[in-house]
Amino acid sequence: MVKVGIIGGSGLDDPDILKNPSEVTINTPYGNPSSVLMCGSISGVDVAILARHGKDHSILPTGVNFRANIWALKEHGCTHILAATAVGSLREEIAPGHLVFPGQFIDFTKKRETTFFDEDVVVHTPMAEPFCPNLRRLFAATARDLDLLHHTDKTVITIEGPRFSTRAESHMFRSWNADVINMSTVPEVNLAREKKIHYASVAMSTDYDCWREGEESVTWEMILETMQQNADKVIKLFLDVIPKIEAYDDVCAR
Repeated sequence: MVKVGIIGGSGLDDPDILKNPSEVTINTPYGNPSSVLMCGSISGVDVAILARHGKDHSILPTGVNFRANIWALKEHGCTHILAATAVGSLREEIAPGHLVFPGQFIDFTKKRETTFFDEDVVVHTPMAEPFCPNLRRLFAATARDLDLLHHTDKTVITIEGPRFSTRAESHMFRSWNADVINMSTVPEVNLAREKKIHYASVAMSTDYDCWREGEESVTWEMILETMQQNADKVIKLFLDVIPKIEAYDDVCAR
């Protein structure tokens, strides 16, 4: 049975997109999740929405309790996670407003709890394909059908934050073949894999970071403005994708 978790914000925690919405509080061994789960259904599919940075966006990237968030969704029975995230573009062709479906990540975080297996037992989790390949293909096909500008098979680098990159760092990340940059994908994606949840990300390009000559350096206000203008794209994509998700066995569940 499919049950979909949505992690995000910027309108994605709007109960109006759910049928028969209700709040569910889940306690975890790792403390409180970022928010209660807003639960209901979309096109007959059970859905639970979690606000990554809290309902009022008060939780800093480093302060997000990623383990509690993933544990809560798994405990609620979620088999799939659709994660929305804002990203800066490190490539000319990925313009603000475009959607990106990452296939790989680079971890440049420094302070986060990145595994459930840090006590008693050592588990080495395969991570060659960190994002669910089936969900990624479904996102791309649906985006084409909806005529949404998008990019597939890109690499996201996650930095610690809350500060933005220096220009030197931005150019370094480009030299590492990273395509977009954010502060939230890691360790969310690897924790989902440890819990054998199918996880894929929809990244919204909001700016050109600071590498691009002549471009205004990224600000939080710039990110918010672009996200608010384009959040409907992500919601539309999710609403179209969710009824197409089927239970299947692949690398994510092994």
